[in-house]
Amino acid sequence: MTKQVQQLDRVIIRFAGDSGDGMQLTGDRFTAGTAEFGNDLSTLPNFPAEIRAPAGTLPGVSSFQLHFADHDILTPGDAPNVLVAMNPAALKANLGDLPRGADIIVNTDEFTKRNLQKVGYETNPVEDDSLAEWRVHAVQLTSLTVKALEGFDLSKKDAERSKNMFALGLLSWLYHRPTEHTIKFLEAKFAKKPEIAKANIAAFQAGWNYGETTESFSVSYEVKPAKLAPGLYRNISGNQALAYGLVAASVQSKLPLFLGSYPITPASDILHELSKHKRFGIRTFQAEDEIAGVGAALGAAFGGALGVTTTSGPGVVLKGETIGLAVMTELPLILVDVQRAGPSTGMPTKTEQTDLLMAMFGRNGESPVPIIAPSTPSDCFDAAIEAARIAVKYRTPVYLLSDGYLANGSEPWRLPELSDLPDISTEFAQQPSEGEGEEFLPYKRDPDTLARPWAIPGTAGLEHRIGGIEKADGTGNISYDPNNHDLMVRLRAAKIAGVDVPDLEVDDPDGDAEVLVVGWGSTYGPIAAAVRRIRKSGGKVAQVHLRHLNPLPANTGEILKKYDKVLLPEINLGQLAMLLRAKFLVDIIGYNRVRGLPFKAEELAGVIQDVIDSD
Repeated sequence: MTKQVQQLDRVIIRFAGDSGDGMQLTGDRFTAGTAEFGNDLSTLPNFPAEIRAPAGTLPGVSSFQLHFADHDILTPGDAPNVLVAMNPAALKANLGDLPRGADIIVNTDEFTKRNLQKVGYETNPVEDDSLAEWRVHAVQLTSLTVKALEGFDLSKKDAERSKNMFALGLLSWLYHRPTEHTIKFLEAKFAKKPEIAKANIAAFQAGWNYGETTESFSVSYEVKPAKLAPGLYRNISGNQALAYGLVAASVQSKLPLFLGSYPITPASDILHELSKHKRFGIRTFQAEDEIAGVGAALGAAFGGALGVTTTSGPGVVLKGETIGLAVMTELPLILVDVQRAGPSTGMPTKTEQTDLLMAMFGRNGESPVPIIAPSTPSDCFDAAIEAARIAVKYRTPVYLLSDGYLANGSEPWRLPELSDLPDISTEFAQQPSEGEGEEFLPYKRDPDTLARPWAIPGTAGLEHRIGGIEKADGTGNISYDPNNHDLMVRLRAAKIAGVDVPDLEVDDPDGDAEVLVVGWGSTYGPIAAAVRRIRKSGGKVAQVHLRHLNPLPANTGEILKKYDKVLLPEINLGQLAMLLRAKFLVDIIGYNRVRGLPFKAEELAGVIQDVIDSD
C-alpha cells in the first residue's frame, strides 16, 4: 500500500533496552547511516558501568540518543521524539523524558508479568491506557525476529539476539536511512561467522519490510541532508578525534608518538584506536598500572618522543607524582584526562567537569602546567594538536581535559586539509662542534619561551643530570641553595604564564548585551543552543567559551568586567567560577549540576532568562 511521507526538519530518537540488547550498536549503526545520508547530528550514549548489568532492571538500562537534522545543531537534544523501548525497564527509565505526543515503539514480547514486576508495574502500561498521552506502537520485536530467522540454523535464544537489528531495520525504514552501510558492516563484523552475519542481515531487512507492509505505521518521515560547508565529512567520536589529533601531532612535530596507558573508562578507546596506527610510527604500551603508564611516557619524552598518557580522574590521582617530575625535568608530556563522575570510582560511565582544580593544583610544590579543554567531539582533534604544540615548544607537561560526554558522543567532522595543519616541529639540542669547548647547559633557557634545551640522552657532549631534585639554574647541577630554588620556581611559573594563547572572541552580535554566558569544555553545545533560543525570543545575551584554562587568554579579565552579569554553567560545584572570581574579582553567577549528564538547552535557556530578568 502507498504510505504518506512527511517532511521533518529534525528528529531525536532514543534506543533503550538491557545492556545486553545491543542498544549502543543499534544507535551507532543508525548514526552511521544518518551520517552517510548527510544530516547534521549529535549523539548521547548512556550505559551502565557493569559489563552485564542485571537484566530487566532499571539500573541495567542502556540507551543511545541521536539528534539529526537538516540544519546545524549543537546538542543530542533535550527530549526524544521517539523512544524505542525493548522492555518494561527501558520504558519506565525513559518515559519521564518524553514530551506528550511522542512516539513510543515497544517490544511487547518482553512485557511479561515477571518483567513488569521487576520494575514495579502492577499492570501492563501498554494495555491499561496509562500511555494514552503518547502514540504507542506495539510491536512483537522478539517473536517477529525469531520468525524471520526460522530458516537459519540458530537456536531460539541466538535468534532473539538479533531483535536489535530488526528494530534498526524498522527505524531505518521509518526515517528513510540508507541500508547498504549497515549490511556491509554486518558482513565485516561477522566475517568469520557467515551464518550469524546472514541472520543479522535478514533480521535487519525483515524490520525494514515490516515497516513497509504493516498498518501500524501509515506514515514514514524524511529529514533532508543538512547544508554543511563543502568538504569531505565523516562521523567521529571525541575519543577517535583525540586519537587522530595525536597522530597528526606526531606527524606535524616530526616526533614518534609513544602512548603509555592503563585501560580506564571512558579513556580506553584512545588506547585502542592509537594501537591501530603503527604505520605512522605510533607505539602503544598497555602498562600494568597508571603509574607505570605515565612513567613510561615521561621516559619516552626524555628519549626524544612525543610522550602521551591517557586516563580518567582516578588515574590522574596516581599519576600526580610523575607529572610533578615532568614539571621539574621540564620535558614535553601530554596527559589526557577524560573526566568522569567521582569521587573515587563514582559513576564511571557518566560525565562531569570535576577535575579542573586537580589539573591546576593536584601536585606538591609550585608546579603549574598548561590546561586545554576541547568543546565538541570533533574539536578534540584540534585540541590534541594544540596540546602537543605547547608541550614541545615550552618543554612542559600539558593537561588535555576531555570528558565522557565528548569521548562517547559523535558528530560530523570535516576532514582538514593537511596543508592547514600547523607545523609544530621542534629542534633538539645539537652536539657542539669540535673545538668549541663550550659547556652544555641543560637549563639555559630560550629568551622568548623560557624553555630549556631538549637533549637526547647519549648525544656526545650533551651529558647532563636530570631528576626530581632541584636543579641549579643553567648548569642543572643538584642545588639546595634557597635563592636558586626561589629563582627556579619563579622561572617555571613564568614559562607557563607566558604560553602564547589566542585572545577570547565574544559572540555578542549587537554589542549591547548586559549578560555574558561563559563556558568551558563540553558545555559549549548546550550553552550555544540555549543562547540561540534566547536570541530567537528577542533576548540579548553574549557568549564566550574558554579552551585555554591555564594560562587564561590575556583579554579574559577585560571581557568579564565589560558585562553587568556573568553566568558560568559548569558540571561541577563551581571550579572555574572560583578561579575567575579569585583572579579577576568578578562576581560570577554559577549554575552547577553534577548529575552525570550534560546540560539541556531548555534548562540553560531558562537560567539565562532568569539572569536577564533579575535586578
